[in-house]
Formats: sequence, C-alpha cells, structure tokens
Amino acid sequence: MAALHAQRLFLAQSSSFLPSTSAAWPRPRPRRSGAATCRAALHVPSSIHTAQDSLSLKLDWIDVPASPSADVDGGSVSVEKLRAIADAAADRAEMHDIIGRQRDNWNHLLLHSTNSLTLAASVMAALAPAAPGVVALKASAGVLLASAAVTMAAVNKIQPSQLAEEQRNATRLWRELERDLRAALALGAPTTTNDDVQEAMDRVLALDAAYPLPLLPGMLEKFPKAVEPARWWPRRRAAQPKKSRSFGRRGSASGNNGWTQDLEEEMRGILRVIKAKDEQEFLTVGKLVLNLNRGLAVAGPALAGTAALASVFIGSGEAGAWASGAAVFGGALAAAVNTMEHGGQMGMLFELLRNCAGFYRKIQEDIEANLGEPDVKRREGGEVFATKVALKLGRSLSDLKQFRKMASPSIRDGDIQEFAGKLF
Repeated sequence: MAALHAQRLFLAQSSSFLPSTSAAWPRPRPRRSGAATCRAALHVPSSIHTAQDSLSLKLDWIDVPASPSADVDGGSVSVEKLRAIADAAADRAEMHDIIGRQRDNWNHLLLHSTNSLTLAASVMAALAPAAPGVVALKASAGVLLASAAVTMAAVNKIQPSQLAEEQRNATRLWRELERDLRAALALGAPTTTNDDVQEAMDRVLALDAAYPLPLLPGMLEKFPKAVEPARWWPRRRAAQPKKSRSFGRRGSASGNNGWTQDLEEEMRGILRVIKAKDEQEFLTVGKLVLNLNRGLAVAGPALAGTAALASVFIGSGEAGAWASGAAVFGGALAAAVNTMEHGGQMGMLFELLRNCAGFYRKIQEDIEANLGEPDVKRREGGEVFATKVALKLGRSLSDLKQFRKMASPSIRDGDIQEFAGKLF
C-alpha cells in the first residue's frame, strides 16, 4: 500500500509539468478490453504555455511571391509579334524577288522590241522612194517610228533596269531582316521586349519606303535633282550630346566592353576616310551616270520622233530624198541610243552607285552611334564591332590600325589618298 501511494504521487507531480497536447494530437480510440478503464484528470497551470499557442499560423509573416504570369505573357506576346514580322519579311522577300525578275524581263523585251520597231521603220523609209507603193511604205515607216518614240519615252521614264536593281537589293535586305528576326526568336521569350518589336517595325517601314513595290504611284524618282545615298534603315533618335568616356592610352579592353582609346581613334579615322573618299566617290560617279542617262533618255525619243516626222515628206519632190535619208539616219541613231541606255543598263548602274553610297553611309552612322554613346557598357562590344566593320570594308583587323593616324586634325581631307573600303 505504501508503494502504491508513492507511485500515485509521482504520476501527479510529473503530469503537472507536461503541456497539454490534446489540441495538437488526435485522441486515440479506446480499445475495448476486459481490463477496467483508468480515468484521470490532468490539470495544467496557467503559467505554462501549451503547444496549441505555437500552432497558430501567422499569415502576415508569409510573403506571397508575385506571379510572373504577366511578364511571361508579355514576353510571349512580343515573341508572337516578332514571329509575325519575320513571316511578313519572308513574304516581302519572295514578292520582291518575283517582281525583280519580271522587271528584268521588261528591260530585255522592251529593248529588243523597240529596236526592232526602229530598225524596221528605217528600212521601210530607205526603200520607200524606189518602191511603187511609196505611200504604204511611208505610212508604215511613220507609224513604226512614232510607236518607237512613244515606247522609248515610256521606258525611259520607268527605267526597267533600275527597277530590277531596286528589287534585287530589296530581296537581299528583306532576307537579312528575316535572318535577324529568326536569330532573335531563337533566344526565347525572356530576351524579347517591346523595344525589339518596335525596332523591327521601324526596319520594315524603312525598307518599304526605300524600295516600294508599286510601279505607279509610289515609284522612286529615276532622275532626281540631287543624288543622295540610298537609305533602307530607320533614323536613330537624336540623343543628347555628351562627352564620351576617356580610357587613357593604356586602357584595358576587358573592363570597358572591348573599347580602348586606340580602337576609338581607329573608328574615328575610318569615319573620316569614308566621308571624305568612299561615299563622295560613289556620289560623284553617280552624278555623272545620272547626267549621261538623262541625256540619253531625251535623245532617244527625240531622234525617233524626228525620224517619224521626216518620213511624212518622203516622196514629195526634191525634199523626198532628203526626208528619206533623215528618217533612216534618225531611226538608226535612235536605236543606237536606246541600246546604249538600256542595253548598257544605265539605270541599274545609277541605282548600284546609290546603294554603294548608302552602304558606306550606314557604316558611318553605326560608328557615330557607338562613339556617341558615353557609357561604354551600352555600346556594342568593341572587338565584335571592329570585326564587323573590317568585314564590311573587306579588310583585316590589322589593316584598321593604319586609320588611327587619320583621326588627327593635322591631316587634311585633301591629303587622304587611300579608300577605306576594298570590297567595292
């Protein structure tokens, strides 16, 4: 009895120090057995905290992360827009390629048909004085020469060879745009932004304006008053002029995005040489070709029209012999002028020179955009940019070092003899 009483006292004291876990753990089901059930009431002092207090969740401690669905949706929308622009660029390239071939066929067909009309009319004008049916030959020669004059005037207005060259350049540039967009799409949604979409749209609109598809209206002026380089890229937004960062003579390229003071001087020298030599050379030759083409475009229809007018007086007394000779001579000269203009593709040559000048103008603006950015971290990588410039100029990276001295103000533009580009 004494041992049983001591055991009850020990259990009562130990239970007073244990926290109540009835709220935290489920109460086990009582098992039915033959033994008697022992029921005891455990009293916990109010000064002791139970486990139930620590189980209350404080939701204000939990920071719910913002859902990235909005950013993901925005990126996916930008990707879809870029994909649509890339598909449109591929479609444009196909259209320009087809139309370019068609207009090249125009050049050949109209050249040969016009020359055939002119030469056939000249033969008729030569045979008319000695032929019994002088009136029929005279009328036929006049009609053919008049038709040739009108055809020459129309063909000289549209310049099919120049139209074909425009479409060839447009096809190449649209395919280049498509490749750039496909490369951007390959990077995925996280790197695609609305700025990329806007830049792509600007390039599309610039290409549409530079090389229009319709013939009339909207065709580019074939005989402009001033010769300007072709422009197929969008204009950059004007930035506030700021002084670019100075690297020092021993600046490290690794910490400056590949840019050093020497590289900047090379780019400035190349920029100066391109402005003074390469671009001006193509513009000067382009003006000469334009003036020659303008003269041929006026001379061809004028000679054919004069021959048609002279054919009217064939067989009319003493002036008939002179009229026949004038018709024959005028028709032959008109055919020669037409062959020189369209067989030599003077319009294509002028467009080629404009595009070459535009090619160098774009290199200038790329260099100016990078040098004008004061933060070198926001520029294109210096080594990569130098490689691109060297490839566009047809030179090696070591060749670019010779242009470093051209950046010096002590050298005048007239002293520059070498061209920057070797590609064309």
